[in-house]
Amino acid sequence: MTAWTFVALAVGLVFLVAGAELLVRGAASIATRFGIAPVVIGLTVVAFGTSAPELAVSVSAAIGGNGEVAFGNVAGSNIANILLILGGSAVIGTLAVSQRIIRIDIPVLIGASFVALLLGLDNEIGRVDGAILFAGVVTYTWWLIRAARGEREQDVIDEYDESIEELEVDVVDKPLPVQVGLVVLGLAVLVGGSQLLVGSATDIAEEMGVSDLVIGLTVVAIGTSLPELATSFLAAYRGQRDIAVGNVVGSNLFNLLCVLGLTGLAAGTPIPVPDSALQVDVPVMLAATIVLVPIIWKGFEIRRWEGIVLVAAYTLYVTFLVLDAGDSEAVDVVRPVALVVVPLVLLGFTLAALQARAAARRPDGA
Repeated sequence: MTAWTFVALAVGLVFLVAGAELLVRGAASIATRFGIAPVVIGLTVVAFGTSAPELAVSVSAAIGGNGEVAFGNVAGSNIANILLILGGSAVIGTLAVSQRIIRIDIPVLIGASFVALLLGLDNEIGRVDGAILFAGVVTYTWWLIRAARGEREQDVIDEYDESIEELEVDVVDKPLPVQVGLVVLGLAVLVGGSQLLVGSATDIAEEMGVSDLVIGLTVVAIGTSLPELATSFLAAYRGQRDIAVGNVVGSNLFNLLCVLGLTGLAAGTPIPVPDSALQVDVPVMLAATIVLVPIIWKGFEIRRWEGIVLVAAYTLYVTFLVLDAGDSEAVDVVRPVALVVVPLVLLGFTLAALQARAAARRPDGA
């Protein structure tokens, strides 16, 4: 392992972020030029743009024979999106959550997480599994577009208008060839960045004796989540805190259904799902998603102290991965702590939510 390996890792991360930015700007400007509704742009271009790095890395890893990196990237990105990015955004400022997200999007995300778990119980995600997942994202997107034409159409459009404004698309008036060129260049930069990131991360894993799965769950997952991190943190800082939540939930749905689905379809051989992932990482991903329900339900917001708890949970999770990868005896201490603390946190949030709802129903509010 040479210094070039770490340079390639850093360059790959930069290329992923830059490629996603170019792709989103170009695609959004083309969609706007042809009069495509903002809600459609938001549900497709924005969602694809922030998850494009995960897609590029996962497909590249699967085709290159590093299937564990591909699966670990999806699971690790979803865990990081909720615990690290959403938690960190809440630390910056209390996050507002629209009722639509808690009533529709989060339940769908929980359902998609369960489906991914069930499909992976045979220790692999094959082409049939990939087709099922990808059919899910097509169906969900179609349903959302249909729903946008109903009673709440203007509310949904307004919400995604704000998302489009966050992109600061300033190339709408440019010639069509320039806009198409941005899309092509963005895709090329994404592919190049994914190749550099997967290759360097795999080299580091082999040199350190760490599995591809752990590298995918940590270094690659955090790296490919940089667009979500930048978007959510910036939205929280600017006070547009509902965008931060919608960005994470939408990205996680896209990761599970589209990224994992297309990766399963594109891979020459089934993507391996190790027992360790089924025993630890997928349950953590599912628990992190479920815990959003009691957190948000009590007041349709995520407070600063709750964000701190989420970030602390991510720190505990990564600590466990690192210690477990190094066969450290300390993992025997971290494991029971995690098994005790996480259920207690979930129970505490649930009780707090029920108490808050009960207090809200009392006339005096006491």
